[in-house]
Amino acid sequence: MPAAQSPVNFSALEQRQRRHDRHRLAWLALFLLLALGVALCAGERWLWPAYWGSDEAQLFIWQLRLPRALAVMSAGAALAVAGVVMQAQFDNPLAEPGLLGVSNGAGVALVLAVLAGHGLLPVWVLSGCAILGALAVTCLLLALSRRYLLNNARLLLIGVALGIACGAVMTWAVYFSSSLDLRQLMYWLMGGFSGVDWRQKWLILALWPVLLWLVMQGKRLNLLALGEIPARQLGLPLVLWRNLLVAAVGWLAGVSVALAGVIGFVGLVIPHMLRLAGFTDHRTLLPASALAGAGILLLADVLARVTLASAELPIGVVTSSLGAPLFIWMLLRQKMRGG
Repeated sequence: MPAAQSPVNFSALEQRQRRHDRHRLAWLALFLLLALGVALCAGERWLWPAYWGSDEAQLFIWQLRLPRALAVMSAGAALAVAGVVMQAQFDNPLAEPGLLGVSNGAGVALVLAVLAGHGLLPVWVLSGCAILGALAVTCLLLALSRRYLLNNARLLLIGVALGIACGAVMTWAVYFSSSLDLRQLMYWLMGGFSGVDWRQKWLILALWPVLLWLVMQGKRLNLLALGEIPARQLGLPLVLWRNLLVAAVGWLAGVSVALAGVIGFVGLVIPHMLRLAGFTDHRTLLPASALAGAGILLLADVLARVTLASAELPIGVVTSSLGAPLFIWMLLRQKMRGG
């Protein structure tokens, strides 16, 4: 009798878990809306919602803060979702968008463009170079994978090596750059949204098709998380999906770097935070990461804007300063629990 009731009990537990996940997703959506409200209010001059219809708000809210907030949300969601995808694909909890060298590839292309143009190239040219750099590293990884039939572990190690090599190129470029070039280089390398306005709307729009497509791939990521052999036995074409996912991550990383420079720890910390909160199914973990990544990066951007009265902190410094101790605490907490 208990065995006959087992499927019914499992179905009830599954439905309860889904309801629980939907409630938590609703809370994350509310958190994102509150973070967006704070981001629109915050600045050198705080404008509360009651004043959003004033003439002053036309400039500060709708022309300056809204496009910046949309860019921050898009980049945060993209980096967090890319982190989830990479951790599932490579079965490595330390995987994140910069691990395969894709972000550093975009950074190298930006650095070389700044040096070649002596800091005078328009923003759209630099953005295009960042995207091309990320896609070039991605195509190189895919070509090596097809040529030598690399498994996930070897592809991951090659990505790490490419990232180190790209970092060395950027270090040499900064060392030999002039003072004018150095200022622009440091902006891209530390990350920041200070120059974002409606002119970058094409970059924001370029993120969303790939981002939404990845958010809907939870079922396939569940299969990938089982391992290569079980996923293949369950009918998943591994080569095709590995190439698609690596290309998608490369696109998200390249566009994010073009939009705001290199931003660390978002793709690493946020998926772990959500897993500790109980999101284990990728069908809910992916949208939860998009919502949490967007909201947390919005709050980090607010801190970057209001911490100093006369200057703005690079958002990459804020995320690294907050993310590193948080990640260490999470690891120690998991160890104390016996994980």
